[in-house]
Amino acid sequence: MSETLYIDGAWRSAASGQTREIRCPADDSLVGVVAEGGAEDTEAAIAAARRAFDTGPWRRTPDAERGDLLLQVAEAIDIRRDEFVDAETLDTGKRPYESDIDMTDIANCFRYFGKLAAQDAGRVVDAGSADVDSRVVYEPVGVCGLITPWNYPLLQAAWKVAPALAAGNTFVLKPAELTPHTAILLMSVLDDLGVPAGVANLVLGAGATAGAPLSAHPDVDLVSFTGGLATGRIIAREAAATVKKVALELGGKNPNVVFADACDTRERLAATVDNALNAAFLHSGQVCSAGARLVIEESAHDRFVDELVRRAESIRLGLPFAQGTETGPLISSAHRDKVHAYVEQARAEGAVIRTGGEFATGDEGSGTLDNGWFYRPTVIDKATRAMACVHDEGFGPTVTVETFTTEDEAVAIANDTDYGLSGAVWSSDAARARRIAGRLRHGTVWINDFGPYLPQAEWGGFGHSGVGRELGPSGLNEYRETKHVYENLRPDVTGWFAARGEQL
Repeated sequence: MSETLYIDGAWRSAASGQTREIRCPADDSLVGVVAEGGAEDTEAAIAAARRAFDTGPWRRTPDAERGDLLLQVAEAIDIRRDEFVDAETLDTGKRPYESDIDMTDIANCFRYFGKLAAQDAGRVVDAGSADVDSRVVYEPVGVCGLITPWNYPLLQAAWKVAPALAAGNTFVLKPAELTPHTAILLMSVLDDLGVPAGVANLVLGAGATAGAPLSAHPDVDLVSFTGGLATGRIIAREAAATVKKVALELGGKNPNVVFADACDTRERLAATVDNALNAAFLHSGQVCSAGARLVIEESAHDRFVDELVRRAESIRLGLPFAQGTETGPLISSAHRDKVHAYVEQARAEGAVIRTGGEFATGDEGSGTLDNGWFYRPTVIDKATRAMACVHDEGFGPTVTVETFTTEDEAVAIANDTDYGLSGAVWSSDAARARRIAGRLRHGTVWINDFGPYLPQAEWGGFGHSGVGRELGPSGLNEYRETKHVYENLRPDVTGWFAARGEQL
């Protein structure tokens, strides 16, 4: 049996003895066999995390020492980079180049929170009297349930694990069942570094079984989830019974607003189209912040979209380790079918499929695509806000095209979404770009760019994109409780109630 669950400082198999095969979505090859945990395993991990928090040393470890451990995690990831890159690539099917970039971002995340851990110990509050010492201090929330997705497995785990540890919490990590190997490697790093037993716990398995107890269990003080809206609603409902803290990042339907003056020269057109390609088709569109809605000024539509289509048709799909591959497969056969159904619905509603809209098979010079879950980059033109493709999150290599004629119309289109995770505006008029950015109801807005993020800047969205923030100081505060300690240095009789009878 595979001992890939990490509970109370020890590696173990699933209580049921069940296992799961992990297969690379690019060619269906076997990557590994891992334990398939269930509710019993998760409950054991919660119990270990509860004991470690209530009676263990971690919460009382000085902030600076906890920060130092996070810096050591970052260093270990750098040292074992090739091992992490290969594991991430095989699980997800993305190129090693992309996985390598992820590892840099992950190490930087641990470094950021490692340094931040000891920088904000609280503040003194002026009580207006020399006889009072009043302070606001921060304490760890407690036991944290961390549930992460399959598209950026270790990156999303790092965004949760790093601040949870920095704040002094214990945690149970439940990664997506399809992409567990980098989470296993992270636990091996924490184990090697001597993290106390029960502080860090890893449970593998399906969300409905292994993940569900994290939302409802009374011994879990916070649940942080990144994933789909439907699952996020279930988690929020289950967490409400125990009134635990909840942080949810639930995806987006992100507008990329392009004004004509951003593509009125050959050089500007090249840059804007190139970034629109990246926004829509990076990691085959399996990105919560993907620029899946191109909102283009009508006068620039034909020139821009013609070039976008031409470039999309030249994107080279292939196996992750093959030379020349530019993007890889979707995560599974079921997900590819879902993306195709999304495109077919757009076609049925009257949108025009300019390119793509079909499975990718055959040999494209980067190995055969026949054994993997590949889908052609797809441009859906003539889309309107009445169509499901404009509002539903396809989470694949698709981009819809809408047009506008005025600034007000551009803003109205961009903000017409239940989500509000991210968006961008492109214009050579700096004043206009900043004006539009200020009106967009999205958690991150890029001007003349699309996609970069910083560990020191908050990440999260408005509306159905979720609640709470990751990264930045707010990302640390999600994992802390705020306490006001008011000390009277000269206690005395208040005189509020009159003294009657014999005095003590």
